[in-house]
Amino acid sequence: MGDCIFCRIARGEIPCRKVYEDDELLAFHDIHPVAPVHFMLIPKLHLASLAEAGDGHAALLGRMLVLAPKLAREQGLENGFRTVINTGKGGGQEVLHFHIHIIGGGSIPPMVRHG
Repeated sequence: MGDCIFCRIARGEIPCRKVYEDDELLAFHDIHPVAPVHFMLIPKLHLASLAEAGDGHAALLGRMLVLAPKLAREQGLENGFRTVINTGKGGGQEVLHFHIHIIGGGSIPPMVRHG
C-alpha cells in the first residue's frame, strides 16, 4: 500500500530510529513510547493485521516472534518485556500494517487488573 505509513518507513521514505533491518523485517523505536524501551517490529510486506494472516505468512510470523526476544535483549531488556499485537480497530490497532510492540524497562503496569 503506497500511502501506509509503515510501508513508507520500510521503504526509507520516512526516517526512523532503526533497531534492526533485513530484507523482510524492520524494527524501529516508537515515536510515542510508553516505556523506556518501546520499539516495533514490522514485516516489510504489507499485511493489514494479524486477522489477515494466512498459512502463507507462517514463516514470516515465526521469524518475527523468534527475533523479538533477541532484539529485546539487545535493547537491554534482560529481565523481560511485553509484546503487544493490536488487531483491527476494535483491538486498538491504529496503523493498519501488522506490527508487534516490544515494551519494557521501568515499571510496566499489569495488563489486567484483578479485583
